Amino acid sequence: MVIRRPLLAKSTMMLAVIGALSQALAQQPPPQQQPAPKAPAAPKAAPSPPQKGSPAPAQQKGAASAAGQQPSQPQQPQITFSPWAKVCPKPSEANSQKVCFTGKDGRVEAGVPLVAAVVIEAEGQSKKMLRITVPLGMALPPGTRVIIDDGQPISAPYVTCIPNGCMADYEASQELIDHMKKGKGLALQAISGNGQPVNIILPLAEFAKAHDGPPMDPKDFEEQQRKLQQPRPNVN
Repeated sequence: MVIRRPLLAKSTMMLAVIGALSQALAQQPPPQQQPAPKAPAAPKAAPSPPQKGSPAPAQQKGAASAAGQQPSQPQQPQITFSPWAKVCPKPSEANSQKVCFTGKDGRVEAGVPLVAAVVIEAEGQSKKMLRITVPLGMALPPGTRVIIDDGQPISAPYVTCIPNGCMADYEASQELIDHMKKGKGLALQAISGNGQPVNIILPLAEFAKAHDGPPMDPKDFEEQQRKLQQPRPNVN
């Protein structure tokens, strides 16, 4: 299925701007611990006998060493997902085909989209497309993968990278659409520029309702997008 450049622009605009946030997703190595400053030498004292029930000195040393060697876990960005939404914009050119988009994106606290998935359906064409978008900074040769629940993964190369992110297109067969309607999560997978795997799961709840239902009013959709772009208050 060939999607012309206007459709590429529409699908990108529908899901708003995708920031280059791959470094936030990549697992960073734990920070190196600085050695504690040496205390001044104190006169040696006779070791006191261990109290009953307390661990032996060797055990204490081992526990302290194990506690000091625990790596800090990399913090993943908190992602908020938009609802599945279907829009069918009025064609801008006379006699041009109508195209419907059923999409969902995931955003970070600042309201900036991080990942997105959209099913693109052109009127009068039997073939459909699933387009996923991931942030800039991914390693291009490995391409992308999508997995529905515990199903078999399918792969696709990147088709283009623009300032909003990198995109990959999958043929959305009827079987794939049916699996999305019945599934719980759509995993979007890629490899970051520093070789770390990226795996983000978009919830599939309400996909069937949005896909099979009537399209949203464009004004309602624009208002929904405006609200989603607003930064969320920090509750910490």
